[in-house]
Amino acid sequence: MNLCLFDLDDTLIPLDSDHAWGEFVTRLGWVDAAEFRRRNDEFFETYKAGKLDVHAYIEFATQPLREHSAEETAAAHRQFMAEVITPRMHDSARQLVQSHVDQGDLVALVTATNEFVTAPIAQAFGIADLIAVRLERGPGGTITGRIDGVPSYREGKVTRVEQWLAGRGLRWSDFERTSVYSDSTNDLPLLERATHPVATNPSPALQAIAGERGWRILNLFK
Repeated sequence: MNLCLFDLDDTLIPLDSDHAWGEFVTRLGWVDAAEFRRRNDEFFETYKAGKLDVHAYIEFATQPLREHSAEETAAAHRQFMAEVITPRMHDSARQLVQSHVDQGDLVALVTATNEFVTAPIAQAFGIADLIAVRLERGPGGTITGRIDGVPSYREGKVTRVEQWLAGRGLRWSDFERTSVYSDSTNDLPLLERATHPVATNPSPALQAIAGERGWRILNLFK
């Protein structure tokens, strides 16, 4: 059996779903537009620099979810999918995912974006297994603003994948071939565990590293 792990943002879709969700709730009028956009942009820049305080970000980003009912947030996400995500899901990305599914690979989406934002996106790509930032839930399933367990960010992605594999009675060494697709140097710890790392729509920094190491470079959206 082979293993295939996909990053999401700027890898399978040509945008950052976390940042885009922040822009979307701003457009809905759920937040103070100027202040929320300022902080959302600041967090996004620290993420791209590999210096994100993921716990502080989750507390910030889930505020709109904590202030609206489950019914309201579910309806908003359906609108987000229809207006923002689905139109940006390219056939090239869908076909890439399907090719690994058709080969019988064990496929997972591994993302630093939280599970609320990404679960419907994984489903839309036909990916059954999602490894995302888990949101801690309080009484009645309410979102607390904290992270449950290890965040799937940078080295945490490796930890979470290992936990997921262990739950299936598996280890890295059980796979003849491990493919990892990502656009970002944030995912170097995961890419370095792959037998077949693929720099996908890579940032300039990752493209340079991929060139030095002889990794495959794939541009899905050109």
